[in-house]
Amino acid sequence: MKIINNTFFLRFSIAIILLAHSIPSFLDNSINDFGNLYLNQNGFAPVGVYIAWAIKISHVVAALCLLLEKYVKLVSIVTIFILLMGIIMVHYQEGGYVVGGGRNGMEYNFLLICVLISIYFQTFQNQLKNQPE
Repeated sequence: MKIINNTFFLRFSIAIILLAHSIPSFLDNSINDFGNLYLNQNGFAPVGVYIAWAIKISHVVAALCLLLEKYVKLVSIVTIFILLMGIIMVHYQEGGYVVGGGRNGMEYNFLLICVLISIYFQTFQNQLKNQPE
């Protein structure tokens, strides 16, 4: 298995995005704020902080797995689920656009989901090609 293959740039870009959205929140207490001030207030009390931490840790693990091309299908499914929940709970009500026609909309998550689906299916296809007959 070669780590640099036809999905490398997609995996690399998603990994960078996931890390960029996770690492700063470990340092500035925004994970706890998201858990306490958003998740707990929207029906997830008393486990909102734990869910927030699980989300951020899953993003870091997903980034590493995508970079190393390990467990790609599993981390794609988990990350797609998290992104879909983000659309349902936060971004849909803000509209379609992140900038320009709106703010904090769902287009960014939509694009990430599409890229992860592409990576998932390409990984699945590559595994089928490498199966002994």
